[in-house]
Order: sequence, then C-alpha cells, then structure tokens
Amino acid sequence: MDPLSDLLRVVRLDGAFFFAVEAADPWSVESLPARELSPRILPAAEHIISYHILTEGRCYGGLLGEEQVELAPGDVIVFSHGDPHVMSSGRGVRIGPDVNSAAPERYPHTLVLGTDGPRGASFVCGFLGCDRRPFNPLLSALPRQIHIRGMSNAWLGSFPQQVIEESRLGRAGADTVLTRMAELMFIEVLRRYIDDLPPEQTGWLAGLRDEVVSRALTLLHARPAHPWTLAELALEAASSRSSLAKRFTDLVGQPPMQYLTQWRMQVAANLLAQSGAKVATISAEVGYDSEAAFSRAFKKATGLAPGGWREARRPTRS
Repeated sequence: MDPLSDLLRVVRLDGAFFFAVEAADPWSVESLPARELSPRILPAAEHIISYHILTEGRCYGGLLGEEQVELAPGDVIVFSHGDPHVMSSGRGVRIGPDVNSAAPERYPHTLVLGTDGPRGASFVCGFLGCDRRPFNPLLSALPRQIHIRGMSNAWLGSFPQQVIEESRLGRAGADTVLTRMAELMFIEVLRRYIDDLPPEQTGWLAGLRDEVVSRALTLLHARPAHPWTLAELALEAASSRSSLAKRFTDLVGQPPMQYLTQWRMQVAANLLAQSGAKVATISAEVGYDSEAAFSRAFKKATGLAPGGWREARRPTRS
C-alpha cells in the first residue's frame, strides 16, 4: 500500500455529511468552526474537514477575516483545519447574521439563501471526519485553505450529481457509498494539491514527491513492526544514511526513526479503536517485544494507557 492510502486508512478518514445550497444574489453565509458543528453532524469524528463544491453560477469563499477567492463551476474549496469561513455572492459581501450555527439537515434537504429571485449559485457543502491524534502528519502538511480549480475536467465532474442521486433515492448502502465518494473526492483534491506544490515546499505531502523520501515512507508504512535502523532503511531506499536523514528531516520535519515511533503509535491507536485484539498482540504488530514497554510509550504519546484509549473510543449505546 502506498503511504498516502495507508495514512488515510489508519487515521480513519471516514464519515460523510452533505447538504445542498441554492443561493439568490445577494447572499452570504458564515460557518462556525467545524469542531462546534461536529457533535451534531459527525459526533464520532475527532477532526472535521469541511469543503464546498460549486456546481452552478459564481460565488466567493474564504477564511473568515481573509480575502476570498472566486469560485467557478467545478471548483472545490477545502478548509482542512475546519476554520470558520464565509461564502458569499461577492467578495466582501456580508448580509445579516447568516451564521450557520445549527447543523443543517443532510440531503435531500436544500438550504436556500438570499431572496426569492433567480439562483446565482448552487453548491454542495460537505464534511469529512478523521483522527487527529496521536499522529496525523497529513493535517500538519495541509494549509488552512485549498482552492482547486476545474475539478469538472476530471472524473470528479459528476460527483455532486451522484451525491444528490444517492442521497435522494435512499437506496440500500447509501451512507457507505456517500462516504466512499467523499473520500475519493478528497484524495483527488490531495493529488491535485501535490501536483501543484512549488519545488521549495516542505511537509509530509512534499515528501511523497521526493524519490528517496517516498521510498523510505513506503518501507516504514509497509513494515512498521520491523526493527528498522537508519542504515538498513537507507540501504533499501537506495540512499546514504546522511542523505536520507537530511532529506527526510528537511521535508517531513523529523528524522526517520522518530517518524517511525510516532507512526507506530497511530497504527496502534487505530487497532485499539477498531479491533478487539489484545494489547500484547497489538504491541507486537507495531514492533514492541514487551507489552509493558509499548504501554509506557503509548501513554507517553497519548496521555492514556492502551486500555483507556480503547475504552474512550468505544461506541456509546443509547
């Protein structure tokens, strides 16, 4: 499995919530921080990524207090850290206290903004949940806002229409289909973002573009339980130890072995939350010969013992 796919699996990129918006000029709507909406839309998610896909018309969007960007049909704007943001019919347009403080109803409900006049914009609003702790290098690598133009030129062009159809028909398995569609949309956004990164960009995603660092990440993700040393990792990544250490640290932000330790904790956290495996089994799966040593490392990384972490993430029953 490639590192990006593995990361998205282990940080549990999951859960999807959509609603439609039809807006007549002039209009504006502000969104609260996603963490304040999460109890009502994706209560099981530790972190929420919000996004909007413009399907018709024109509008402007951006982080609250910062300059908005113009969106054309097929554009996607993603707020990676769930910051408060504003969408409007014009740059700087603010009409009334249209703050989206309540959780909108999921599809097939449509939120109508503005007057009763002709619609100036139609867009899909979505939320996608993921883990933030103990280690999610993707979130730290993403900017607060990503604007991708012309997604309609790719296979994703039919995404909003497919979302509407799945939501309104209510067929068996619709929730799973919608979640997978949202995941595919987000992966396509990440691909486009990686392709457009400037050469001097650093971060986990930039590391995927580097031949040596990408090979090292692939090896670490493929075999997290292996007793890696820098020398062995460099040999398998076809690099010298000094070159690998420098390139990895410069791009990813930490040395390879430190990254491995943190990644093992994320893999373990996911297994504790998603499986009924014994702690001893999980500790072995992430490279610890001693359950006690693993428990100490896990508590140091998360503040909770493995059993406490599992209990805290056990689904509540009504």
